[in-house]
Amino acid sequence: MNRLSYSVTDLFERDGMDPPQELRRLFHRLNNQLGIILAHAELLEKKAPDETSRTRAAQVVTSVFDAMGTTKQIRSQVASSPKAPPETSGR
Repeated sequence: MNRLSYSVTDLFERDGMDPPQELRRLFHRLNNQLGIILAHAELLEKKAPDETSRTRAAQVVTSVFDAMGTTKQIRSQVASSPKAPPETSGR
């Protein structure tokens, strides 16, 4: 089996972690980090002294929302992906 064909679940199980719990923890951390970036960018967007700074802050806000959407898509795909079959030794 090609080593790139492992699922995320397989990687967690190999390291002795509970995949669903570990994934929930990772997505929670990522969303918290994105939330902090979003809050600061929105604050900067409102309080920026010039249009250039407001425009740049607005781009960060848009990018954070895109990243949050991507996180949601990844979480959905991981949750719905079938578990990879166990590796068999072919040597």
